[in-house]
Amino acid sequence: MWSNWTGDESCNPSTFSRPTSVDEVSRLVTDAASRGEGVRVVGAGHSFGDNVLTDGTLLSLDNLSGLHHVDPTTGLVRIGAGTRLHELSRLLDEHGLAMPNLGDINVQSAAGAISTATHGTGRNLGNLATTVESIELVKADGSIVELDSGDDLRAARVSVGALGVITAYTLRTVPSFRLHLQREKIPLTQVLAELDERVDSNDHFEFFAFPHARDALTKTTNRTEEPANPSGRIVEYFNEVIVENHVLGALSTMGRRWPSQIPRLNRAVTALASSGSLIDASHRVFSSPRLVRITETEWAVPREACADLVREIQAETDRQGFAVNIPFEVRFVAADDASLLSPSFGRETAYVAVHMYEGMPWKPYFETVQRIAGEYGGRPHWGKRHSLSAADLAGRYPEWDTFQEVRRAYDPDGVFANDHIRRIFGA
Repeated sequence: MWSNWTGDESCNPSTFSRPTSVDEVSRLVTDAASRGEGVRVVGAGHSFGDNVLTDGTLLSLDNLSGLHHVDPTTGLVRIGAGTRLHELSRLLDEHGLAMPNLGDINVQSAAGAISTATHGTGRNLGNLATTVESIELVKADGSIVELDSGDDLRAARVSVGALGVITAYTLRTVPSFRLHLQREKIPLTQVLAELDERVDSNDHFEFFAFPHARDALTKTTNRTEEPANPSGRIVEYFNEVIVENHVLGALSTMGRRWPSQIPRLNRAVTALASSGSLIDASHRVFSSPRLVRITETEWAVPREACADLVREIQAETDRQGFAVNIPFEVRFVAADDASLLSPSFGRETAYVAVHMYEGMPWKPYFETVQRIAGEYGGRPHWGKRHSLSAADLAGRYPEWDTFQEVRRAYDPDGVFANDHIRRIFGA
């Protein structure tokens, strides 16, 4: 039995293997194909949908991890695809390097995070896949190829595991740097009114807000040459660990038991959050512990639609009386064309993520958010919950047909398909 991090998606694969070499991956793939079995690959289980579920062969790349090569001059590094992001940051830091941007969770595998276009925030910074220079991939016939240019690479950067088993990456990193983080509690109406100014004038800006609460919790982060201030860690520990995990977890459990009290509980946890400031190494500022079990959907919309989308989601949440005791999160990403299926392809993007506490009904709320986001041309985060089909998605991605051509060439018999892949990409 395998289950994801949240514990609400599970499967019983006929074979579960942790290969220790690329040749072993190749053999496992061809063996599965000869038996007519599908092959899926699992990382840390932080995708919230049914992305990897299979009754065939499930592969974990935990043993294909680590830093294989570093070129400090160019910043190019070679890593195993199973490397966890927190481990990657530690290894890079030892060489005076860092990822240019990261999301707020660092436990995912590199392959899982990159293949689903996982991202941080910053209007001039792309998702993690934009850092990929080349990919080592095992195809359905067992052949091992290196992709370093053209549409094949652009397809493989964000492919949700539909082209083959990615076993290694070459990434472009940057010299290590420090970040100055400032937290503020500001009325949500003010944040939305000042959104462009806040996004444009900072390296990184994001905010969180609970339904039924007046204030938003903002995080503004900029590069700095100032030394680290360890004392700031005390306030950050209070916000990140005490409020955002222990208090939130306790109040969420209460809200699940007494849904009518959720508005009051949301206002209470917002009131506890405090302002604070921290300077530290970039990877320690980007990431935060996430201990409260949730499920999530996230939508990429044109940046200019962000404020209206947030207002509509809040209004509809109130109108339909959804019991939501986890805040939504808003981040910003640069336009890119590095990946054929990048949710930020061709447009500056705002990502709006909404969540539901474990054990609470999420479908009506998520379906409502999906409908509203769709009115703005929303594209789903590939690692989060959505119910769109290939027919729904095709018109939202300018290079959809190019991706499908690459997919047919790499996996003509659907070895790497499961129900999820067939739904989002077609048979």
